[in-house]
Amino acid sequence: MMDNTFIHILLGFLVTALVLTFLIYTRRRPTPIPHTTNIDIPEKSRPIPPSYPLKSYTPTQIAAIGRFPSYASLTGVPPPTPYHTFNITTAKPRPYRPFRWAYHQTMALTKLEPDWWLELESTYVTRLSQRQNLLEKHKEKIIDRFTDINDNWRVEVACTELMEMVVEFLSLRYPQYFDLDTENLVFWNKILGRRFELKGVDPLHVVFENVPEDFAIVMPDEGKEGKYVFVAGMICSSVGWDLQEKIGKVLGDIHAVVPEYKEKMGMSMDRYFSKLTTDKPIQRGSWDIVIGEPLFMCAGEELQKIRGVQDPNIKEEDLTLRVDWQTLRRLPLSGGVVFNYKALFTPLREFGDEPGVPALVEKVVKEGNRKIIGYKGIWHVEHVAVPMLERMKREQVERGVWEEGRDVKTLEESPFYRGWEEKWRRQQGF
Repeated sequence: MMDNTFIHILLGFLVTALVLTFLIYTRRRPTPIPHTTNIDIPEKSRPIPPSYPLKSYTPTQIAAIGRFPSYASLTGVPPPTPYHTFNITTAKPRPYRPFRWAYHQTMALTKLEPDWWLELESTYVTRLSQRQNLLEKHKEKIIDRFTDINDNWRVEVACTELMEMVVEFLSLRYPQYFDLDTENLVFWNKILGRRFELKGVDPLHVVFENVPEDFAIVMPDEGKEGKYVFVAGMICSSVGWDLQEKIGKVLGDIHAVVPEYKEKMGMSMDRYFSKLTTDKPIQRGSWDIVIGEPLFMCAGEELQKIRGVQDPNIKEEDLTLRVDWQTLRRLPLSGGVVFNYKALFTPLREFGDEPGVPALVEKVVKEGNRKIIGYKGIWHVEHVAVPMLERMKREQVERGVWEEGRDVKTLEESPFYRGWEEKWRRQQGF
């Protein structure tokens, strides 16, 4: 009897708290922007709309909001913490190890860490130069737009707000290297020693010239039953396909070659995108084992030539883990969804002092879903990678950092490994 009374009292308190919270929230909510004419509103008096995760804005409302609104208020995602100890010359990317067991085809999503939406590291200048050379060579295969959809004006809005979110993030996260003047619409990149005008320029090119990551914007198209269409972006880190081949296609067609996508993920992917809110950005990672550091390669004879043979001359030091670390978030004004990823390369020999990683990767490569492993194209390096992983696992058993016969499963520290931060900091000198 006493227990039931206590439970009833507790439930009463919870209900009362929820009601009070609702009343406070609704009273404090800002008034939505009315449908007004396009006027120039001073910065201090500019009305900031409420953070409606799936709110639809009109062109007039977006014009009234103006350039560089508070994206933290619009999205519900806090701004990044300034990273004052960051040193671009020594910075290493965090050691993402997105391996899973049991291994099957899923989206494998986790909540985005706002501080790490865009992650710079010591290859910054080299990678930007490499990407610029690829753009000059391949042009529309790298950057393009598709506007043949309903409400095509949203495509340009999406490109502009992406650019604004990117340069704002850089200036807040790395203030020692970037400076943003929102009044005069100027962005300074002190690493490159360059000044970027942000008015009257192509926003995608501004992003491309400052961030060595790929971006793809997708939007629902009522002309295609509300399915999400790839409408704009820059893809400079893909192996096996290019932007020109995918632009204008719906998600299902883009991922048609992915094993089990249609059966297991097709409908759920469009459903997930339709429900994704601005305050729930996510992250995930995909991986591959490659030779060297191939950044960009179209499908065709060159790729098949590499993946179609097991070269007996490959050495252990030639093998690299490629991780494509990805994030996904809703853009607040256009309603588009932006997908971005960075290609990170790590010598496979690094696994030697990463507890449990060799055993996990060996398990996945040897026993994982053969359709998925085949799609990755790992076969062409298995003759070197598998013996290497087996040896590193044995060495970890001998050193006592891994137990013989231990069940192999996704690491508790995923997407990292036990002790990763100590090693990561040591490699950067702090």
